Amino acid sequence: MADTGEQKKETSELLQLVSFTIGNEEFGVDIHFVHEINRMIPITKVPNSPAFVDGVINLRGRVIPVIDLRAKLGLERIEHDKNTRIIVVEVAGKTVGFIVDAVKEVLRIPKNITEAPPDLVSGVNSEYIMAVGKLEDRLITLIDLEKILSSNEKQTLSNVA
Repeated sequence: MADTGEQKKETSELLQLVSFTIGNEEFGVDIHFVHEINRMIPITKVPNSPAFVDGVINLRGRVIPVIDLRAKLGLERIEHDKNTRIIVVEVAGKTVGFIVDAVKEVLRIPKNITEAPPDLVSGVNSEYIMAVGKLEDRLITLIDLEKILSSNEKQTLSNVA
């Protein structure tokens, strides 16, 4: 069905997100970056890698660096459990795994219910935050995967893998 200009004014653009939790907070990433979501698998430690890098995994013959998103966001690490997941994403042409506490759901939300993050976002470096989605019963912090890793960190990940 073709959209006309008038229809676009009436409907808001939809964002498709994979939502996940870290601690008591809910986050979301654009589903277009997500390749797959896996249960925890053995992670091989890599000497001299940055603190937020847990190591690498072998995913069907590909060696992929894995980042503990808790550590990257400056939060305390916890033991992995049955809900812990690795979200495999493509960031700036690189495939990376992010460890999260649990994956909740795939959401479609209108872009007009999101707003820029407040100046002070508690505990999380706000440069990674794209927006905050206001759902009826909860807030979802949308993470900008393009900005979560600095250029140096992206280069370091290339060396790790």
